[in-house]
Amino acid sequence: MADTNSFDLIVIGSGPGGYVGAIRAAQLGLNVACVEDQDLGGVCLNIGCIPTKAMLTSALLANDMKAGAQHGVMAKDLTFDLAPAQERSRRVVSQMTKGVAHLFKKNKVTHIDGFGRLAGAGKVEVEKDGSKTTYSAKHVMLATGSRPRDLPVLKIDEDRIWSSTGALMQTSAPSSLFIVGAGAIGMEFADVYESYGTKVTIVEAMDRILPLEDAEISKFMERTYKKRGMDIHTGSFFQSVDIKADGVTVTFKDKKGELQTMDVDYVLSAVGRVPNSEDLGLASAGVNVDERGFIVVDEQLRTNVPGVYAIGDVAGHQLLAHKASHEGIVCVEHIAGEGHHTVDYDNVPNCTYCHPEVASVGLTEEQAREAGHDIEVGKFPWVGIGRAVASGHSDGFVKIIRDKQYSEILGAHIVGPHATELIAEFVVGRHLEATVEEMEKAMHPHPTLSEGVSEGALAALGRPIHI
Repeated sequence: MADTNSFDLIVIGSGPGGYVGAIRAAQLGLNVACVEDQDLGGVCLNIGCIPTKAMLTSALLANDMKAGAQHGVMAKDLTFDLAPAQERSRRVVSQMTKGVAHLFKKNKVTHIDGFGRLAGAGKVEVEKDGSKTTYSAKHVMLATGSRPRDLPVLKIDEDRIWSSTGALMQTSAPSSLFIVGAGAIGMEFADVYESYGTKVTIVEAMDRILPLEDAEISKFMERTYKKRGMDIHTGSFFQSVDIKADGVTVTFKDKKGELQTMDVDYVLSAVGRVPNSEDLGLASAGVNVDERGFIVVDEQLRTNVPGVYAIGDVAGHQLLAHKASHEGIVCVEHIAGEGHHTVDYDNVPNCTYCHPEVASVGLTEEQAREAGHDIEVGKFPWVGIGRAVASGHSDGFVKIIRDKQYSEILGAHIVGPHATELIAEFVVGRHLEATVEEMEKAMHPHPTLSEGVSEGALAALGRPIHI
């Protein structure tokens, strides 16, 4: 009789890295279990990527309705209510989590409900409601993800001080919101709440918002958000918070070094994430972690302990769902003896789903120059693309950085409509080692936003057609 507590692979964590890796391993013929003590799909599906995209879709519609008259949509006494949008986002999540359960069933992946940790060589202990069960596996893949980082001076309580989770659960838009951190999470929630009538203030310690993006993109987005009525303070440092019965008093040091004090309804802490690497039995198993708590792995996602692997946020690099999924597949294909490739961390796209959208892959202009490349930069505005103008969303541009020597696509940066979809063209182009010329020679349909890709490529060659 088969041992129901023994598997070829046990995955701890069912986020976009863990569940995708588990399914791929099952496809490759492995007997797989996935340990999860919360809802299937992890942060991304339940309190991250998917519900925020649902709310951002609602925010875009709310903003489009403000200009509805030009489309012949005469909505009188227009009001905006966050509650139905928030409820819709939870329905979307429910549908998607059921989808993961269905995929597990279809692929014969065993879902073990509980909290998993390493318990010696080839052993995983799963704790549920105080009782512990030990399972054995030839291979264990840790995919436990990350959580919002707490600042010592800004403790998240999900009451007055929200993390992204708290921001997702609100059913009404407050009159004011103070956001600490202008990365992707801060910028996305700024978009949602401003769209529903909240006065938004953003404080960012770096000298620009979206600090991982190209400087021109950051500048453009700052202008756009300010035009929408948001207050943005870059080069500014959060100092303290005083929680009161009816709101919060916040203090920050602006770029001149002067202290500023404000009274707001709520504060959103969006200052990055930390790995969920505690209580996994790493120390007793002898698994190496770095000084920040990320598990150290090689290019096949192996830890220093044979049979133990780590992927996704807990293994460092970019803390992005698509990177985690990719790592999950690469990892299990190596485990199954089918692995021939590794993860190209230089070709991971960054996406921010605010409006206008921001997406990029590869080097920024500054990074390309610092690396010593002889470059040519092409920029093409969306206002030169008929489909963008017809859609009513023509703010922004496509920017391509090419190496003059081989016409290699060093970096691509898009701000504007559907940027997060269009960036995939450049990801594929770079993956296939396409030249900028080849991006343009591939015929793009008219009229579409994808023409911005070919026009951007032409701009990088110094010969755009439509500007």
